[in-house]
Amino acid sequence: MTKLINDVQNIVRHMLHGFYFEHKDRVSYNAKYNLIFRKDLADMGQQVVLISGGGSGHEPADFGYVGDGMLSVAVAGEIFVPPTPEQVLEAIRLVDRSRSVLLIIKNFTADVGNFLTAEALAKEEGRMVDHVIVNDDVSIEDDVTYNKRRRGVAGTVLVHKILGAAAREGCTLEQLKELGEQVIGRLHTLGVALSPANDPTKGEPSFTLQQNEAYYGVGIHGEKGYRKEVFSSSEKLAVELFNKLKSVYRWRRQDPFAILVNGLGATPLIEQYAFANDIRRLCELENLDVRFVKIGTHLTSLDMEGISLSFLKIEDPKWEAWLKADVEAAKW
Repeated sequence: MTKLINDVQNIVRHMLHGFYFEHKDRVSYNAKYNLIFRKDLADMGQQVVLISGGGSGHEPADFGYVGDGMLSVAVAGEIFVPPTPEQVLEAIRLVDRSRSVLLIIKNFTADVGNFLTAEALAKEEGRMVDHVIVNDDVSIEDDVTYNKRRRGVAGTVLVHKILGAAAREGCTLEQLKELGEQVIGRLHTLGVALSPANDPTKGEPSFTLQQNEAYYGVGIHGEKGYRKEVFSSSEKLAVELFNKLKSVYRWRRQDPFAILVNGLGATPLIEQYAFANDIRRLCELENLDVRFVKIGTHLTSLDMEGISLSFLKIEDPKWEAWLKADVEAAKW
């Protein structure tokens, strides 16, 4: 498969420099450590700094969410490889020692290990740092055990938005950590792939599918899903994901929710909106009170065809207000 790439080994830096070329009026770029950060980072007063990141290949996450009202700094690893502790530590070091930092980490073993190592090193330097770990994926290991995977996936973007708005309003590090854990506890995501991602650094697809086959629960790095079956319709995919989420929430009529429909990289908007319409109909049948909807390509798996569905049960009216608050991030 032909890819629009010059040098596979430097594709991440080329990508970040291209993003900076477009948005240099609002962000700065550290090419040595693959950092995108707010241009006004030093002028944010005592506002808590939010840092997130992970392996590349999930664009526009996370650098697309750097800006007033969302992230302060994003750190990018290589494709499907988390940033090193040194990269994360350098991101923290961008911040004056007098200010607090909250790390937003996706729940993958290597990501968690590298971010927490950086946090420990930063604390040894006398910095005020804490973290939350997003584990919104509730796809199951298989149709027998029903064990939840708990990976950090597309719902992370909603965490960025809520915590970013709350930080702008002046919430403390302790308040943001508590808020983040509350939101994460009510946030769940399920996904389905119609084609694998093609990692240019490996030259092979992340998994195999037969023609016209759907793969439920597959991970954003190509991790094993829980079932493959012949694709029949968008509506059937919607029913599968919706009913799985219903079994998690055990919702009641008029329960309030925010919804994120997320394209996984190669799903055009016409299909995303058609799928969202299926979800709309199901929500109306269940009489759910849908307070906020976001549809688009937000956290991807390179060129994977597919979709993910995130539900957030809104427990506090402030969450809805923070989701709807103005933001200056390029890709929200």
